[in-house]
Amino acid sequence: MSNATARTTPGTRKAPVVLVANRGEIAVRIIAAARRIGAGPVLAASAADTGSRAARLADDVIVIGPPQAGRSYLRPEYIAQAAVHAGADVVHPGYGFLSEQPELAELLAAENIAFAGPRPETLRAVGDKSSARKAAVAAGVPVAPAVEVDDVHAVVPLAGTIGYPLLIKAVHGGGGRGIRLVTDAEELARLAPQAAAEAQAAFGNGALYLERFYPAARHVEVQVFGDGRGGAQVFGDRDCSVQRRHQKLIEECPAPGISEARRAVLHDSSRALVRALRYRGAGTVEFLVDTESEDVVFLEMNARIQVEHPVTEEAYGIDLVAAQLRLALGRDPQLPDVPPVPPATAIELRINAEDPDNDFRPTPGVVDRVRWPAGPGIRVDTHIEDGYPFPPFYDSLMAKLIVRAHSRPAAVAAVRSAAQSVVLDGVRTTLPLHRFVLSHPDFIHGGVSTSWFGPAWEQRQNRRKEAVR
Repeated sequence: MSNATARTTPGTRKAPVVLVANRGEIAVRIIAAARRIGAGPVLAASAADTGSRAARLADDVIVIGPPQAGRSYLRPEYIAQAAVHAGADVVHPGYGFLSEQPELAELLAAENIAFAGPRPETLRAVGDKSSARKAAVAAGVPVAPAVEVDDVHAVVPLAGTIGYPLLIKAVHGGGGRGIRLVTDAEELARLAPQAAAEAQAAFGNGALYLERFYPAARHVEVQVFGDGRGGAQVFGDRDCSVQRRHQKLIEECPAPGISEARRAVLHDSSRALVRALRYRGAGTVEFLVDTESEDVVFLEMNARIQVEHPVTEEAYGIDLVAAQLRLALGRDPQLPDVPPVPPATAIELRINAEDPDNDFRPTPGVVDRVRWPAGPGIRVDTHIEDGYPFPPFYDSLMAKLIVRAHSRPAAVAAVRSAAQSVVLDGVRTTLPLHRFVLSHPDFIHGGVSTSWFGPAWEQRQNRRKEAVR
């Protein structure tokens, strides 16, 4: 480990030190926010990331373990040790890894180091879908019919209280893992043990519950920020309905085609939950908005910064990550009061190192050349550069391309043009997927459901196969 200290000038007050406990594009993003508030960033990195862009941007780098996340980024004791060694005033965990793990927050509290996130008890309250649902119900937030599973081999009678189709979900799940769509009792009996095994392998806990499935629903989420004392701010909503296997591909702010009444339910419910939890910092309350029954139902709360936070920042002109750091350091987060609908529209594309023509197989390798678009309203959050050896150990996210414009039609046209101008050679990426979606009449119209992308992409693939024959 290197000796990490904040930069100071004689006669001036010591600048706070921020330990960045993450990697990739979000580490670069946190470093920028730390600089913005006058703090010195130190990076906690695995051996695979010591030569990364984030490592070069930080004041110092502390190696926390080998490339495998389970031996580095997922070890709360290593992060806490690095924070002590760095003389950190605050640790920002980004998203994923330990961002929602109360153990890290508790270890830091024992060392009198702030955590840029909610309190441990809040993380536990919303850390699994069952307890989060109970918190939502207590706060008066609308929820979907659901039931917990006590025995995966005796689940069929439980479905009678919900009806088919339904979803099997992992209580401690995330990223779409542990989820199964079930259309009848035979499928339920067969798939429940599989879902439990997948959940056990992914999260160390195989607990499940059953929930009503809305086949024509949209995924709409609300950005919140709490002061930790019951105060709550809402920063609009985002539509994240373009998904593949429950993984988000494109996000936009505000969610298009949402009525004023529905928007009020979404925002008021989210505000009520933040107040009830006495939530601290940035978070996201996720909902399904059914396009047939008019239902709005709670999905879960993500107690961290989201991958898609830039669309909210761009639409409203705010810095959520800097606000997290300021609040953790005991300062005013400097977030304004904003209207329910922002003055601009922002759209984000998640560009992944995956081959969309080969069932989205990950494509690690060397990035030979990369060129990003530039111009008014264009933002690129990335750690990728020429010659970057994209590693096989982590998530496949390479970059986020965000475009802002005065209206949704203008934003769609602008992001489509920006995506066409990206040059990324050496590995296959999801850019063909984005170019397809952004040119599709259904997306251009707005308001597609979470079940839209799969069939649309399959039709595209079939047409390509027919053209080759």
